[in-house]
Amino acid sequence: MERGELNDLLAFAAVARERSFTRAAASLGMSPSALSHAVRALEEQLGVRLLARTTRSVAPTQAGDRLLQSIRPAFASIEDGLAEWRGSPSGAVRITTFSYPAKTVLLAKLPAFLLAHPDIQVEVNIDDRLTDIVAEGFDAGIRFGDTVAKDMIAVRVGPDLRTIVVATPSYFERHPKPMKPADLEAHNCIGYRLASSGGLLPWEFERDGREIKVRTSGSFVGNDGDLAAAAVRAGAGLGYLLEHDVTEDIASGRLVQVLDEWCPMFQGCYLYHPSRRQTPPALLALIGALKTKS
Repeated sequence: MERGELNDLLAFAAVARERSFTRAAASLGMSPSALSHAVRALEEQLGVRLLARTTRSVAPTQAGDRLLQSIRPAFASIEDGLAEWRGSPSGAVRITTFSYPAKTVLLAKLPAFLLAHPDIQVEVNIDDRLTDIVAEGFDAGIRFGDTVAKDMIAVRVGPDLRTIVVATPSYFERHPKPMKPADLEAHNCIGYRLASSGGLLPWEFERDGREIKVRTSGSFVGNDGDLAAAAVRAGAGLGYLLEHDVTEDIASGRLVQVLDEWCPMFQGCYLYHPSRRQTPPALLALIGALKTKS
């Protein structure tokens, strides 16, 4: 393979990964116009359109996606070899996650990782939808463990969690405490709108092997956990919140927990990535920094 052909393949792979000529050019240290010329030269040589371009986005065509899948293992091996030669990992890592692990896992550990690995570029996309990381060009994702596909390699990056039902003492002065999940139908429940489906998050309970999902209703529905928690803390209604987020509120008496015996633990946050022979060194380094120490 000629050097120019390899450069054109690298240019195409960068644009396909970044979904942007501007970002890809920055990562390669070249101008967007030179990058566009390299990709166009490769398309002319192969006789097929590799990238679908609009004024707002860039994405691989079907032919481009097939080419990307075929060259990705070879490029991963090259990155491995370069990392061993340099003695330290380098490269770009693209991660998709949602707001909770962004605030609890990444906020706590990512800044120190970036300082320790100046040759690694990390891009984080925060989206509550369940993103297909392969189709969307991400190297990894962070989600709750029970939502990770079975064919992915998953690494724990957070503790198990529990979602509990809470309200303020003033709310319970006006309303009786629910004794069982069915009692929630008579309460003003703060709802959460799921970005993935557009539906409301059901309140899930379990006791003695019996699972119950309750479709609640109330005066407020949102798609931001902090806003929902603020409404609960103001006494507007019952909240279905992560125990981790309201531990201090319960300890101080600002919030009162109910239905405790109906709220089981569930798998916390996991970083996951596609199964393949070699994982890029930059991603391996990030996994090492984020994974929960056992």
